Amino acid sequence: MEFRQLHYFVAVVEEGSISAASRRVHIAQPALTRQIRLLEEDLDTRLFDRHARGMRLTVAGQALYEEAQELLDRRTRLRARLASLGQGVIGKVSLGVTVTHLWVPEVAGLLGRYRDRYPQVAFEVFPLLSGPQLERLREGSLDAGILYLDGDGHPGLEARRLQPDHLLLAVPEASSWASAPPARLAELADADFVWGFRSASPVYFDRVQAHFQRLDFHPRVVQYGADNIAILSMVAAGLGIAILPAASSCHPMPGIRFLRLPELDTCDMPLWFAWRPDNDSPALHNLIQLVGETAER
Repeated sequence: MEFRQLHYFVAVVEEGSISAASRRVHIAQPALTRQIRLLEEDLDTRLFDRHARGMRLTVAGQALYEEAQELLDRRTRLRARLASLGQGVIGKVSLGVTVTHLWVPEVAGLLGRYRDRYPQVAFEVFPLLSGPQLERLREGSLDAGILYLDGDGHPGLEARRLQPDHLLLAVPEASSWASAPPARLAELADADFVWGFRSASPVYFDRVQAHFQRLDFHPRVVQYGADNIAILSMVAAGLGIAILPAASSCHPMPGIRFLRLPELDTCDMPLWFAWRPDNDSPALHNLIQLVGETAER
């Protein structure tokens, strides 16, 4: 039994005769008659009572007609769904985003534009630091990540530069630095700093340290936070000051003043979009294409 034969069978039932059905399905009457005969032989049952005035369904034919309509409808829906999946217009994308950048307008804008273009694709967004994102990308449990990298030369990954960033100084609003900002990092030599762990984002940590080495600046770290949100919370509580990506200022955090210093502006901290090149998800490739369009603006 073939879907083509079911299609012909339904046409005969609904048109009431072979001649009318042949015009509907655009095949010759003898060929259509043969297909109905082959269907009956395959099912080993008579589907029509044939008489001078036309054809009438048997009990078995009525049962097949009801089932055939459902099967043909399901086939149509399945083909449409598979076509949509193949074009990336439905499905899902799992995306890691560094905690700092969850509130960044550029990242939110990217997700919003993708949603507008592909409204039936679901996002699974995971707030993850760069280190855990790299691990999950390599093991295949993330489709893509928005994170810090030291370039696009990571084995097993492809990456595109998403947006530039630099560093800022975060101080408590009640501190003397808030009212009299420092002009150089050297003025902060005796300040208490809140810092992050290298394991959370090795690329980011090493890039910042290398920048400080060039400036011969060595912050005195007295507190550690698990991520930038935790660090900002500790700064707001007056436990110290911190140097963070400028994107951190997009997160609403009462009790903190963000300050720009020329020496921090020169530390290039670009954000990257990364994925595994062997991931053949059409929904992911549509997102990659949109990232490329965004980068070209």
